[in-house]
Amino acid sequence: MTVASIPRGTRDFGPDIVRKRNYIIQTIRSTFETYGFEPLETPAMENIETLTGKYGDEGDKLMFKILNNGDIYSKGAQATTNQELINAVSEKALRYDLTIPFARYVAMNRSQLTFPFKRFQIQPVWRADNPQRGRFREFYQCDADVIGSKSLISEMELLSIYSRVFEQLNLQVEIKLNNRKILAGLAELAGIADRMMEMTILLDKLDKIGPEKLHELMLKAAFSNDAIACIEQFLAIKGTNETVLLALKELFKHTEIALRGIDEIETVLKGYQLMQQGDKPNQLAIDLTLARGLNYYTGIIIEVKSAEVAMGSIGGGGRYDDLTGIFGVPDMSGVGISFGLDRIYEVLLELNRFPDTTKNGTKVLFINFGNQAETTALQLVQAIRQETIAAEIYPSNEKIKKQMEYANKKQIPFVVLIGENELQNNQVVIKNMASGEQQTVSIATFIQHIKELFSI
Repeated sequence: MTVASIPRGTRDFGPDIVRKRNYIIQTIRSTFETYGFEPLETPAMENIETLTGKYGDEGDKLMFKILNNGDIYSKGAQATTNQELINAVSEKALRYDLTIPFARYVAMNRSQLTFPFKRFQIQPVWRADNPQRGRFREFYQCDADVIGSKSLISEMELLSIYSRVFEQLNLQVEIKLNNRKILAGLAELAGIADRMMEMTILLDKLDKIGPEKLHELMLKAAFSNDAIACIEQFLAIKGTNETVLLALKELFKHTEIALRGIDEIETVLKGYQLMQQGDKPNQLAIDLTLARGLNYYTGIIIEVKSAEVAMGSIGGGGRYDDLTGIFGVPDMSGVGISFGLDRIYEVLLELNRFPDTTKNGTKVLFINFGNQAETTALQLVQAIRQETIAAEIYPSNEKIKKQMEYANKKQIPFVVLIGENELQNNQVVIKNMASGEQQTVSIATFIQHIKELFSI
């Protein structure tokens, strides 16, 4: 007998969880649409060459490859290395994120698109990661990207989207900023410009491993003592945004690319504050330890963390200047952000911040008394559904106790009873399951009573 199970790092979602997840998704989706973003969906799988080499060596290792159909054994028999074997037996992979498939879509459809093209995408992605709290092998990303414009207004708007969504979700967050141009300037200043990507991958681990372990890893990577000292001097810069910017300007006063990155951050900070229009936004903070290890970022990079729950990042993104160039469409700048749906769910759950509206689906249950009462109930249940009130009728004439237990277990707030006496008098009984109070109303006024209960 087969034991029922699911792959490690994946999950089933029951009705209660799905309602809560849909609440988060709808909050994000409506905000995307308010800012003029259009929906897009891409296939779960992509050609493997579309994805490989875009996320760094670690990303390539974590990618789920899909075996070809047919005789893979003979095709793989001649392989002498792991990579040759993969190339021989796999031509497709599950998408690792939504950004590269988006770039591929733009490259394939650029003649039909209006630029700048603003799209949002809410779909699952897959990574062969080590499952742990807030980290899964199958998880959803909620992305928004603007492509075809170099204007920093896009960064300002995306940061404003973050602030608005988390305000609506009643979550306090830390929105952190850095710039890959500053990191490129750091690599240049440290004399390791040709190892800039290697440096950013190490810096991306800092919040997990701490400065001492980072120092060890830089030594192990054969960075010179002077290079390590320069990097650590950079990481030691702390304080307010104004203090950090002044220190950066001094440190990089002769490094042109870093100065461009500093200027971009200043511009975005000012624009973001202008867009808040007197609200109390989640404040932006420059974080020089922020590196984001993905290969394609070239400008401002962003990360969002909960200010209330210890959790990894719940959002992130950045500017990429030539992502579509890898698909033969050069010089098309873009910028995007992503919401980590699963981690946001975990934060809201831990803080008990989900609204009561997510706790149940059905609002009214009709008890089934059989015969003529069932006929009347069928008519009335359909009538209140026409008023967009979620309702159901118990499917069979079981004992009243069993039907009431069903309502309690599903946390249905109101039950409608139509017994013999009610039928004879053209009445129904509405029972509040929380208080136990019952109200008898005429069938003619029943719909209006139900609407008033739900303020419709």
